[in-house]
Amino acid sequence: MSPERLTAPLTPGDLPGLPLLARGKVRDLYAVGDDHVLVVTTDRISAYDAVLPTEVPDKGAVLTGLTVWWLEQLADLVPHHLVTARSAELPPELAPHAAALAGRAMLCRRLEMLPVECVARGFLTGSGWADYRATGGVCGQPLPDGLRDGDRLPEPLFTPATKATVGEHDENVDLAAVAAAVGGETARELARLTVAVLRRAQELAEPRGLLLADTKLEFGRVPGGDGALVLGDEVLTPDSSRWWPRDAWEARGPDGGAPPSYDKQFVRDWLTRAGWDRQSPPPALPEDVVAATRARYVEAYERLTGRSFAAWVSSA
Repeated sequence: MSPERLTAPLTPGDLPGLPLLARGKVRDLYAVGDDHVLVVTTDRISAYDAVLPTEVPDKGAVLTGLTVWWLEQLADLVPHHLVTARSAELPPELAPHAAALAGRAMLCRRLEMLPVECVARGFLTGSGWADYRATGGVCGQPLPDGLRDGDRLPEPLFTPATKATVGEHDENVDLAAVAAAVGGETARELARLTVAVLRRAQELAEPRGLLLADTKLEFGRVPGGDGALVLGDEVLTPDSSRWWPRDAWEARGPDGGAPPSYDKQFVRDWLTRAGWDRQSPPPALPEDVVAATRARYVEAYERLTGRSFAAWVSSA
């Protein structure tokens, strides 16, 4: 294990005997009995809907640690799926895998997930900026004239999207499309909860020098439960959210623009400079890009939580 890495590398063959339910771009889900799942966050990194051949050391532990911390901060707003992320508290049948899982695994209640990517935007950028330039609004919601890329929105917006399979793109939709998929009452509750989470995160992050531009959440319901919406998947990490340094945003010029973010944009920019066509297999990342990406993920964890990343790994 290199001195830069605090968690052991994890490959698909490292967890023999666990029934695999699903393998995503970054996360693997394993069945634990009938009512629980083990969410294992690997060090894989994706860009432009492709999984890259190079992993980022400790990325899985950063995402897991941040999700656990945020679920603690949001517990009074919405129920969540987490049971435990401590290796010592996992069921006995997982004990043989404790070393591989430390810092990167969450035992969670099994949910029936809703087919909606719940996106909330506090700032105008990314696909929202492209939509605004084309239509004057985002997801059918009109906005004032004269906004620039990176500007704070007058009020946070709920801008949902369809869930895409690996290799395909999510598609922005309006609230009516969500209502058609899950019902009007559920659609309105998804919008309320998503915006409430964004607001809470902004309130906690801005004094720490970070701005939350936008975030993506997923919700489900406990099978046979009371029907309440439950927050699942990862929460407010650099993979699911766009985090900006507040000082960089405040230093923007008169033309606006989005500051560099604590996420995969560093990798995307390198892939663009390298001339990748997004059709052929993606190239391997050089060591300096991997190291810089890891450093940004770790910095995001420590700035948001006020805790040492090494302390999280040692306690998990």
